[in-house]
Amino acid sequence: MTELEALVSLNLTLDIAGIRLKRLLEVFGKPQNILAAPRDKLLQVQGIGAKIAAKICALKKEDADRELKAARKLGLKIIALGDEAYPRNLAVIPDPPIVLYVMGSLGPEDNLSIGIVGSRRASFYGLGNAEIFASELAHEGYTVISGMARGIDTCAHRGALKAGGRTVAVIGSGLRRIYPPENGKLAEEISRSGAVISEFPLDTAPLKSNFPRRNRVISGLSLGILVVEAARNSGALITADFALEQGREVFALPGKVDSPTSFGANGLIKQGAKLVSRIEDITEELLPQPVPPEKEAIDRRERLILARIVKEPVHLDELAEKTNLEIPEISDILLRLQIKRLVRQLPGKQFTRL
Repeated sequence: MTELEALVSLNLTLDIAGIRLKRLLEVFGKPQNILAAPRDKLLQVQGIGAKIAAKICALKKEDADRELKAARKLGLKIIALGDEAYPRNLAVIPDPPIVLYVMGSLGPEDNLSIGIVGSRRASFYGLGNAEIFASELAHEGYTVISGMARGIDTCAHRGALKAGGRTVAVIGSGLRRIYPPENGKLAEEISRSGAVISEFPLDTAPLKSNFPRRNRVISGLSLGILVVEAARNSGALITADFALEQGREVFALPGKVDSPTSFGANGLIKQGAKLVSRIEDITEELLPQPVPPEKEAIDRRERLILARIVKEPVHLDELAEKTNLEIPEISDILLRLQIKRLVRQLPGKQFTRL
């Protein structure tokens, strides 16, 4: 059994994420050994009670084989924690998913990302602003992360798509159980210019208990979270809490004081979230201010890329041809140059100097 097969097996229990996996690996060394461990040894690991130990002991290789075969048939990728392709932002949170099912593609450009969340029953004000902010942020080169729920989430994804940018949807069910079902077509659109991802096995139903777990992934993928509208007990506030725990920035769009859907966002502003009225309120917080080029630390490879972005926008593939560097390496360099405010990403994977 490979390490990926073992991790997919462990993930089928729905009870093992980064913290428990780390504790298990400290005792057993590698995922394959966890599956072969006797029940009494599993019970000695902190956080592994009788229920979880029984689930691990009941796992069979055929279960993982079936899951992997189904994923391949659907054209999905499965990325394991520790893989080079695993999202960098997500890997550093306290309890990252041990595997991600991916419809579409994730890339280094998604490290520059902002989460946009809010109420399912949003007002026209909230829906319109979610789409506008997502569109403008996508145009600035940010990947828009959201949960593909009804309301604010849906508008955020659509705004990014309209701008020709990237967007990633994190769902609280398996990828064979897209939820809500009316967003099936939206999921296909997102996968063509981003990704729909889930940590849940393919046939997992959209259970209520799954969505808080989903919310930690939304914030984990993002540099910051923008709460557009949120009622008193909204899931968007759970996402904001996760963002704070993970050391991410929290932004909030103010709303009418007498609107129930504005209670959460206005409350976050009272507690210290940054009030947002334009995208610069977000970008100026996430990216450092421009530094004069003569004082900016630029390494040799960054200079190589900058020398090939002169007046007209340059496509990522053209940079690869001109520099003989691999696409992933160029993407990482371009991300650093964006953070230094030296280049800007345009729709269609084109880049221009600032």
